[in-house]
Amino acid sequence: MDNIDVYIHASLIEECRKGNTKAQYRLYNQYSKAMYNLAYRILNNREDAEDILQEAFVECFRNIDSFRFESTFGAWLKKIIVNKCINHIKKKKVDLTLCDTMPSVIYEEEEEVIYETEKIFKSIEMLPDGYRIILTLYLIEGYDHTEISQILGISESTSKSQYSRAKEKLRNMLSKN
Repeated sequence: MDNIDVYIHASLIEECRKGNTKAQYRLYNQYSKAMYNLAYRILNNREDAEDILQEAFVECFRNIDSFRFESTFGAWLKKIIVNKCINHIKKKKVDLTLCDTMPSVIYEEEEEVIYETEKIFKSIEMLPDGYRIILTLYLIEGYDHTEISQILGISESTSKSQYSRAKEKLRNMLSKN
């Protein structure tokens, strides 16, 4: 990563560290929509996503001094959002272990099918929680299976198999519509 990318909001962050509410508001406006969408994709609940978003920004600004420019501000905030979402799910005791009734199928040659983006996201919302979370973290947010296993407290192989099953279930859902 280029150092320029890491320091992209350095002046705003420095102002936030001084308690400048206008700078906080600017950072909030810059990132709130993307972070809300991330929280919503993981939680599949608008009110919970809004709550997590607010909690994350409060925590972010309260702990802004701990931001060390080792990553972009967005990546740092994204990690806070993901952790808050996972903690929220664990608090609600949502079972992240998913049903093993669907056979794990590996296709040697997958045919390319194009679907409308809205249809894909609506179908993702209908996936069981564990499938949706792993699919979102891996496919949309770019986490690898090692990171997902650490975040969710599952084995790497469980993450991989659940991702494979989530893709298959999503593919089946999309082909039926």
